[in-house]
Amino acid sequence: MAILKFRIYFEEDDSVYRDVVIRHTQSFFELHEAILRAYEFDNKHKATYYRSNDHWQRGREISLEVYDKEYKAPPLLMKDTTVGSEIKIPSQKFIYNYDFNRSWNFLVELINVSKEENPKLSYPAIIRTEGIAPSQYGTKGLLGAKFADVEEKYDLTQVSEGFSEKDEEGEDIGLSDDTVEEDTTEI
Repeated sequence: MAILKFRIYFEEDDSVYRDVVIRHTQSFFELHEAILRAYEFDNKHKATYYRSNDHWQRGREISLEVYDKEYKAPPLLMKDTTVGSEIKIPSQKFIYNYDFNRSWNFLVELINVSKEENPKLSYPAIIRTEGIAPSQYGTKGLLGAKFADVEEKYDLTQVSEGFSEKDEEGEDIGLSDDTVEEDTTEI
C-alpha cells in the first residue's frame, strides 16, 4: 500500500510546516482532520482543497461539502475522494483553505511516496513539526507556558550581585560597597 508524505506549509511563512503521512486509500477528509490537528485548529469551519500546479494556481476543487457559491465544475467531496486518486504527478500540490472568513491558506505538497508502512503509526500521522503555528483565534505567546514556569520559579525582578540600577545622576543605587565581595581566586 502506498504511503504518501505531504509537507503542509503555512502560506504566510514557509518556515512553518508540518509533515503528514497518509495512505493513498484514505480520504481528503482524513487529511483535512490531520492538518487541523497538526496546526492545533478546531474543526468548526468550512474547508476546501484545490488541486494545484507548480505555480500554486487553483484547479479542481475538493470540498468539505457543496457550498452556496458558483463553481466552474462541481466540486469533489472530501469524504468521497481518496488522496491517491488526485495524485497526477510525483510532486503533486494542493492548496488547502480553511475558515473562509479568516481565510487560512496552507500549501500542501507531496514530497515522498513509500511502499513501506510503519506499523507503529496510526495513519494519517503527523511526523514532523517545524516552526510556531499561527494561533487560530488570536495571538500565541512565542515563549508559551514553559516561560511562565521559569518566572514563577525564579524571581526575575530582584537585583542580583553584578547587577545594579543607576539613579538620574548615574550613581549606583542597587548595591552598596560593603555588600560587594571581590573574588580574589586566581584562574
